[in-house]
Amino acid sequence: MYQHILIPLENSAADQVILDHITPLVRLTGAKLLLLHVADGWAARNFNQLKLAESEEMKSDREYLEKIAGQLRGDGFAVQTMLALGDPPQEILKVAEGEHCDLIAMTSHGHRLFGDLFHGSTITEVRHQTSIPILVVRARKK
Repeated sequence: MYQHILIPLENSAADQVILDHITPLVRLTGAKLLLLHVADGWAARNFNQLKLAESEEMKSDREYLEKIAGQLRGDGFAVQTMLALGDPPQEILKVAEGEHCDLIAMTSHGHRLFGDLFHGSTITEVRHQTSIPILVVRARKK
């Protein structure tokens, strides 16, 4: 079944929804988890080109990933973390393929037509550009 699951995290309350949903599956399969956050602020998008120092947002995102990973490791899961920089859909795709993930597990915010046009839809872009199975769980409404 699944051996390596990519979980893109947003550093928001929606993350707990996907983690609560995916951990029983991981217990059954023994899969490794790869927690990914894509920093997409100005500093992150220009980090390599301009040889910038890591921003406070990037440091905070890295700490967040390690905090969640630590909790999951404490529950007996095999977990890696990765902080990517740039465009979230493209980075998710690049990491999923490069790390040979066999499932991408994400949350959806349930935007409709105008919401997707205004906010963009990471899930839409990812699902149209990958052959890796995707598990999408609706985030709780605020």
